[in-house]
Amino acid sequence: MTNPFSKDSWSEILEALSSNWFRTLLTAFGVLWGIFILVILLAAGKGLENGVKKGFSGMATNSMFMWSQTASKPYKGLPQGRRYNFKLDDVEALKTQIPELKYVSPRNQLGGFGGANNVVRGINTGAFNVYGDYPEFILQQPMDITSGRFINYSDIEQKRKVAIIGESVKNALFEKGEDHIGEFIKINEVNFMIVGTYRKTSNNNGDVEEAQKEIYVPFTAFSQAFNRADNVGWMAITAQDGASITQLKEQVFEIVKSKHTIHPEDDRAIGHFDLYEQFSKINGLFIALNAVAYFVGILILLSGVIGISNIMLIVVKERTKEIGIRRALGATPWSIRSQIILESVFLTIISGMAGIVMATGVLALINSLLENNTSPDTMFANPSVNLFVVGVALAILIISGLLAGLIPAQNAIKVKPVDALRTE
Repeated sequence: MTNPFSKDSWSEILEALSSNWFRTLLTAFGVLWGIFILVILLAAGKGLENGVKKGFSGMATNSMFMWSQTASKPYKGLPQGRRYNFKLDDVEALKTQIPELKYVSPRNQLGGFGGANNVVRGINTGAFNVYGDYPEFILQQPMDITSGRFINYSDIEQKRKVAIIGESVKNALFEKGEDHIGEFIKINEVNFMIVGTYRKTSNNNGDVEEAQKEIYVPFTAFSQAFNRADNVGWMAITAQDGASITQLKEQVFEIVKSKHTIHPEDDRAIGHFDLYEQFSKINGLFIALNAVAYFVGILILLSGVIGISNIMLIVVKERTKEIGIRRALGATPWSIRSQIILESVFLTIISGMAGIVMATGVLALINSLLENNTSPDTMFANPSVNLFVVGVALAILIISGLLAGLIPAQNAIKVKPVDALRTE
């Protein structure tokens, strides 16, 4: 029996494919183009995913933000339309009653984008968001501390009037190179000492620069300085690893509604933004995009495989006399079949690998261009494919090659030696 992997078999394969090299190149191009499109589509999807998820960079995505609104239903003698505030004991109740919560950070806010100037340092003024926070908040929305430090529990307990300012705030209030640590700024006429500066890597509604225009002070000092008593403006709540804030939020709402005598079915009384839910939707979107990329790429690849199958049928027809002679000399059906299939698989893999190499070159060029034109707001970053995708592509190529050669191979072994020898 002829060994399909012998040196003679490979010499025959190369001779058969090079006998009409132009036809072979045209046939191979279909598979090359299919695998090229598949890799590029998957890489483009990954690049878009990287760009979008960059906006969540460093954030505790298993989190939600919650704030009080107006009660929309009367309950236990209390009227519809009443306003209420979260309290500090709400925070303790949530921590105690829901152990699956990792962080419950109360927050208060002053000022805002486009508001009146609320921060003064010498002759420089600015309108900035000012937040009263606990130390845990930096674990929920990480930031790079570029100098000094963040809030600590000594600041909370002693109600220290200290502030951590964004790099953009520093640039607005201080001259370049001027010392800022230990200096004072006035927030709504109250002096706070700067103990640190930060820079955020994630964006703020798509605006990285705006994310640097914030000031953080201890929650207790904020409440004392601006007469907030034990009121809480809103909360940042993060679930433990392995738990889902989306599944826990109904328990959170029930506790808060009970403490503030709100109708259990009043869904408008508490506002919230579920970051985990939004992040999960984005993940689902990119899973769908990858599925579409695979579908489109495989369809294009299939058209190339059909082209190879058709050419192999022509090759078998051209080699009818040769096949007849081999059969007459004792060649088995398996040796004939394996030779045709091997030629098909070889052509498919070679053309497919060329497509992968070409796609890799294009991706390297794109990444080089992106590195030289980086922007914090870019929604496309590092398009790439991993080894798993390459492995899948190779598996698709091998299966495609087998399928492309199967029908021609079956036709080849059906040729009777006597009929083949009569063929001109």
